[in-house]
Amino acid sequence: MSHAETHRVPNQRVPVRLQEYGVGVFKAIMTKSALKKALKKAYITVDNVTATTATFISGGEEITLTLPDKKTSGKKFHYSCHILFEDAYLAVIRKPPGIRVSGNHFKTIANALPQCIQASEVDDAIKPQPVHRLDYATTGVLLIGKTNSSIRKLNALFQNRVVTKTYYAITIGKMEDSGEIKSDIEGKVSLSRYTLLQSAPSKRFGQLNLVQLYPETGRRHQLRIHMSEMGNPILGDPTYGTEGLVLKGKGLYLHAHSLKFTHPFTEEYLCITDTLPQKFKKIFPEIAV
Repeated sequence: MSHAETHRVPNQRVPVRLQEYGVGVFKAIMTKSALKKALKKAYITVDNVTATTATFISGGEEITLTLPDKKTSGKKFHYSCHILFEDAYLAVIRKPPGIRVSGNHFKTIANALPQCIQASEVDDAIKPQPVHRLDYATTGVLLIGKTNSSIRKLNALFQNRVVTKTYYAITIGKMEDSGEIKSDIEGKVSLSRYTLLQSAPSKRFGQLNLVQLYPETGRRHQLRIHMSEMGNPILGDPTYGTEGLVLKGKGLYLHAHSLKFTHPFTEEYLCITDTLPQKFKKIFPEIAV
C-alpha cells in the first residue's frame, strides 16, 4: 500500500530547481530536509520520470509524490513541552537538551508535538511540525508550524534569511571583543558573527567566555564549527572541541536565545526569547538573560 499526492506546476518565469520549489507543495513533506530525503529515495516523479536533486521545473509539469504506508505501533510520545508562544498558525517552544527535534526515532520533539500543542482550527491545519532544527545537545527556542500554509511561509522566511537568530554560548580561550568568521561548510559558504560579553579565568580551560552568536547562514553545526575554527571551541562540545579540554557530563553550552521575525499572517513583529539555562549562570552569575 502507498499514499500518493499530485501537483500541477503553474508557469514559472524562469526554471527553478525542484528541491527549492517543492517545499510545502505536498502535505506529507513540508520541510526542505524532508523533500530532499524523498528525492533521494525516489519517491517523487515529474511527468512520470523519477526526479532527483538536479531536476528543474519550468511550468506545466505534473509532480507526483508516492510514499509507502508506514507501520505504526499506535504509541504516542508524551512529553511536556514548555510553550513560549502559540496561536492558530504557529508555536514556539523551549527545546531541552538531549532530545532530537525529528528523525527516525520515537522520542523526538516532532512526535511529542501533537500531545502538547493545541490543534489549529484553520482550514489547512495539519500535524504540527518543526520548521528548523537544533542539535541534539542544544537548548532554546524552536519554531513550530501548525498549518500547511504557515509551514510553507515559515520555510520561506528561513530561506530568504529574514529570521534573526541569536544564540548564547560559552567558549574556551582568549577572544577579540567581536568579529565574524566565513568559511565553507559541506561545500557551502557560511557566515557567523559574535560579540564577547564577559570573560572569566579558569584553572582548567585558561579562560571562559560568554558570547552572543549570530548565524547569518544556517549550515549544520555551523556555530560549533566556526567557534572551533577560530580556536575557541564551545564548552562541552565532544565533536569539535579540543582534545583534553572537553567538559564531560554537563552537556553543550550552546543556547538558542531568540527568534525575531514578522508573523506571516498577522504581520506582527515577534521577538520570542528563552532564558539561559542555569548552568550558564553558574559560570557567569551576573548575566541577566
